[in-house]
Amino acid sequence: MSKESGSRLIANNKKAYHDYFIEDSYEAGIALVGTEVKSLRMGKCSIKESFLRIEHGEVLIYGMHISPYEKGNIFNKDPLRVRKLLLHEYEIRKIAAKIAEQGYTLVPLKVYFKGSLVKVEIGIAKGKKLYDKRQDIAKKDQRREAERDFKVKNLF
Repeated sequence: MSKESGSRLIANNKKAYHDYFIEDSYEAGIALVGTEVKSLRMGKCSIKESFLRIEHGEVLIYGMHISPYEKGNIFNKDPLRVRKLLLHEYEIRKIAAKIAEQGYTLVPLKVYFKGSLVKVEIGIAKGKKLYDKRQDIAKKDQRREAERDFKVKNLF
């Protein structure tokens, strides 16, 4: 069984980067069925409204939408079903200890193919206040303005 080289992004959670400070990130596998993998290969996935929980020593992802595969007929599963993430037990204990602290949560950051495997990057995050979000928007605007000025100067 040969694996493809490199990784290919399927879905990105830009909202997580806007709403949270990402302090640490982990790569996790995800338990899927065949038709879900085929749908992911076509790029039909959304993690905007998804969230993670640790229950009974397992990390579960809720609200991850994988569109049904068109040719899957009876083998298609519920698009919003709860899916198990595959992590080592020591990683789960480490994450659980961190999110037990006040103000920390677990968020999905992106879904991608690593070779032929589907991976989910999850992050331990701390919520931003409104003024933090405004500062980030101001920094982005400044950077965008500087890049625009640089581009104009190089054209002449």
